[in-house]
Amino acid sequence: MRYAMFVLGLFIGALGCVLAIKANLGVAPWDTFHIGLQKTFGLTIGIWSQIVGLAVIFSSYLIAKIKPTFGMFLNMVCFGSFLDFILWLDVVPELTSLWSQLAMFLLGLVVMNIGIGMYLSPRLGAGPRDSFMLAMNERLGWSIQKVRLIIEVTVLIAGAALGGPVSIGTVLIALLTGPMIQRTIPFWQSVMKKQYGLLEPIERRAS
Repeated sequence: MRYAMFVLGLFIGALGCVLAIKANLGVAPWDTFHIGLQKTFGLTIGIWSQIVGLAVIFSSYLIAKIKPTFGMFLNMVCFGSFLDFILWLDVVPELTSLWSQLAMFLLGLVVMNIGIGMYLSPRLGAGPRDSFMLAMNERLGWSIQKVRLIIEVTVLIAGAALGGPVSIGTVLIALLTGPMIQRTIPFWQSVMKKQYGLLEPIERRAS
């Protein structure tokens, strides 16, 4: 059941990302990078997500000896595959009205963060990018908040240079993701605690 919750959370998170992509109002910095790579070099967004994830996993090990886990690889493979599968199904329409685009984007943001809470609640391992953030935090001694900001600004600039989308949605994701995750994670933790005996909450790391 823990793995079922983990994989389902990744699928829902990927669905939220697709909704944000289709809304054409901007995406998260890492997605900007993946889309920029896709536009420049071909392949799919999901495959680039997997390639970058693999590179990040090994970078985390080289920088701070953070050993790859099964959950980390499962996260990388499933999320990229789900992303491409949902895009391939083409069930999310392209919208032209600004208000409908905004509604789809906000829906995608909510769905994405519900998925994040679901996949983190079973405590089977953080994703490659979170592990890289922790590796940089350990090596440089900077706060998590500072390291995350530097990494995301760097990948955002790189993604924009490659032709990835940057818009108001990118700012909204940066501002709203943190507060929303603070609500979705405790909810799914309580579900896992009541149903499957996961008694200890995920530790909150100081910023």
